[in-house]
Amino acid sequence: MAEKTLTIKYKEHSSIDSLSETDKELMLRAIAATDGAYAPYSGFHVGAALRLADGSVVVGNNQENAAYPSGLCAERTAIFAASAQRPAMRDYEALAIAGRNAAGELCEASPCGACRQALLEYEQQQGHPLRVLCLLQGGAVREVSSIADLMPFCFSM
Repeated sequence: MAEKTLTIKYKEHSSIDSLSETDKELMLRAIAATDGAYAPYSGFHVGAALRLADGSVVVGNNQENAAYPSGLCAERTAIFAASAQRPAMRDYEALAIAGRNAAGELCEASPCGACRQALLEYEQQQGHPLRVLCLLQGGAVREVSSIADLMPFCFSM
């Protein structure tokens, strides 16, 4: 048996203001998208903003349902909407994710396993990385250069 170590590279920006202008705008769109979340059960409002190669942005937010697990996370809402609305434009550059707790305060948000798997399949289809920006507690931002970095032992067909 061989024991191995897995490491990933990521960047941590001290605040939203330290992002590039286009990434800052994307994160602000994700934060704004938290307002449209339907989260009466968890109280955790998540917004996602997906920037396409042409510069357009598609937003999504989590949509809960009493018939759990019939709801959908913000990240999959955004990428599924982009795919449905713009099937010829399946070229995604970056995804920003933000969360708000039940008190309405910004808080850390990161894709769940199901979202990571779904996002990874779109990344693999397009043949280049999808950068992911996650808002952290206190307003810092974690950036990974590829969703594959968040899902190293993924299911693939």
